[in-house]
Amino acid sequence: MNKRVGTMKTGRVTLHDVAAAAGVSKSTVSRVLDERLPQSDGETALRVRQVAADMGYFRDLSAASLRRGKTMAVGVIVPRLTDTVMAMLYEALAKACARTGRFAIVATTDDRPGADRAAADSLLRRGIDGLVLATARDGDDFAAELVERDVSFVLALRTDGKSLSSVGDDRLGGYLAARHLLDLGHRRIGLIAGPDYASSSRGRVEGYRQALLEAGVAIDEDIIVSSTFGIDAGAVAAAQLMDAANPPSAIFAVNDNTAIGALSTLARRGIVVPGDVSVVGYNDIPIVSHLPTALTTIRVPFDQIAVAALDLLDGIGRDEDRLRVATPTLIPRDSTAPVRV
Repeated sequence: MNKRVGTMKTGRVTLHDVAAAAGVSKSTVSRVLDERLPQSDGETALRVRQVAADMGYFRDLSAASLRRGKTMAVGVIVPRLTDTVMAMLYEALAKACARTGRFAIVATTDDRPGADRAAADSLLRRGIDGLVLATARDGDDFAAELVERDVSFVLALRTDGKSLSSVGDDRLGGYLAARHLLDLGHRRIGLIAGPDYASSSRGRVEGYRQALLEAGVAIDEDIIVSSTFGIDAGAVAAAQLMDAANPPSAIFAVNDNTAIGALSTLARRGIVVPGDVSVVGYNDIPIVSHLPTALTTIRVPFDQIAVAALDLLDGIGRDEDRLRVATPTLIPRDSTAPVRV
């Protein structure tokens, strides 16, 4: 590699300055430093990047945006970043954006009906090129409003059944969770169902019901409890399940947070997991593998969902497939065991 540049140019460093110092053409420098293009590790590319760093060169994103007619920024709206699932989605989207020279800007709604309108307006005023929404609610007409306003957007994790959407196969995931417990001999499988307004929750419930029906197991509505996606809600729901006249030998919570809440209730009551009750969660957030009893869960491929969402936003394959569905995976751990006879 050539000797490093020892001094920094006074004033703004240009592509021409970097090209002259590196001994290459201006077009070569532009190509090497364009984050939207695949990064080369060749000798020339490494030398150009080193010279640019030594000279203090940085790309003028505002000028580039004006030339392209785009800001290269994507708005991401999630219920809350304290929800690890939403944080994982945002991080996956941020990484996917970075690979194409874009930047992800996040706004939160606390999962309140209508709050996504204010969040979207705030992001749109900043000139973002499109929106990724993880806040879709059954019966909400916000997506239709965005269509009328000619705003480019895609739904993620949840879908309204009409808009461009990138989701996990929630029905399959719910089926895998219930099938796992059935295969362990459980027949009374309690369900912490999550909010009905979220398509993700409804899909997982449908998968649970499908697995029980296929196994010839009667579905007992007394051990199906609606909830939200929070830890406290999971604790309350688990208490309701265990207070049933004939409590379950296993619990499927359609979200890891609610599963963690369920584990806390069981522990307080002296109920051993999995000896007395098996528990399955959903999403595979990082903490669940490190719990005192590692949680069996369904892993959601957030990176795939993020890439597919951006592809849809960019129009890649959108005419052929408006709904992208990523396949979840069962991750068996210590919280599930064969039913006691």
